[in-house]
Amino acid sequence: MREETPEQAAPLRSGYTTGSCATATSLAAARLLLLGETSERAEIVLPKGQCVTMTLSFCRRVAEQADAAEAGVIKDAGDDPDVTHGALVFARVRLSDEPGVRFHAGPGVGTVTRAGLALAVGEPAINPMPRKMMTQHLDALAASTGYGGGFDVSIGVENGEALAQKTMNPRLGIVGGLSILGTTGIVRPFSCSAYIASIHQGIDVARANGYRHIAACTGNQSEDAMRAHYGLPDIALIEMGDFAGAVLKHLRRVSVDKLSLCGGFGKLSKLAAGHMDLHSRNSSIDLTLLAVWAADAGASDVLQAAIRAANTSQEALKLARAEGIALGDIVCRRARAVALDVVPGIEIETFAIDRQGNIVGSAA
Repeated sequence: MREETPEQAAPLRSGYTTGSCATATSLAAARLLLLGETSERAEIVLPKGQCVTMTLSFCRRVAEQADAAEAGVIKDAGDDPDVTHGALVFARVRLSDEPGVRFHAGPGVGTVTRAGLALAVGEPAINPMPRKMMTQHLDALAASTGYGGGFDVSIGVENGEALAQKTMNPRLGIVGGLSILGTTGIVRPFSCSAYIASIHQGIDVARANGYRHIAACTGNQSEDAMRAHYGLPDIALIEMGDFAGAVLKHLRRVSVDKLSLCGGFGKLSKLAAGHMDLHSRNSSIDLTLLAVWAADAGASDVLQAAIRAANTSQEALKLARAEGIALGDIVCRRARAVALDVVPGIEIETFAIDRQGNIVGSAA
């Protein structure tokens, strides 16, 4: 777990995506095949024009295949809490008489099995931008060396199948391992862009497979609550974490018929207050505002003071319920109104749960 410190002694360090790692390793392997160069480093150009050099863990010929070579690199995600940080990403490249670049899922890289992603069913889970980056670098190498053939490129991630269980890939229908990701080639610390992308993918996959009612949930307990309440399958349950805004903004572009938002009472109170990022790093539970809302519903001065002085939002909820103030429903109504302001064209309902996963408020 990362420790929180009152001061940041140095700027947070950026890292590189798995797509950048795949590009560097596939280029190094291809250079070994075409130029006979065993490299310790690989220089690549990122989509926005930056040149970066990556240190290779190995670059070698494949003993059992005279026309194949492989290279690997340890992924450095900088200071971003990325599941693939420290993983070995590797490429095996084989020369082919057929021009062009063909991509394959190596060990630890998944295969697409459901519609709705940017890749067709049956394709290796190597996203469009990493494919473009690898193709551009390999085409440039072929042109500079006068090579007229093509390349078969297999990308793998050591222990990728186990790491994928910590991601949304199984729910998205990506089986057998991780996805090779990246749009800029760079991982920005705490940008959480990969998480947000997986939220968008989850919505797209649900829609493509015919699900017009989805439930966006902050965690496992809220998912269990929606699964029990509606009997929704996993494909219709979107694990949004703290990124309520990512769900709502995406639904402005790709609509569904009905959205159920479910989360802990405290997180729902943040949405009710207008926050789209529910993480404690970016928003706080406002106990004073909860007391004001309780007052609007008839809470006594004593109860209002107790809510303001509460240690947690759950304590505030318990105090309100003891006096017959339905603070859970109040928060859900306000959270629903905020969501409808962002996505006015669909049916939205909200649910709040307590720490035991019980529904303690709703609005529809």
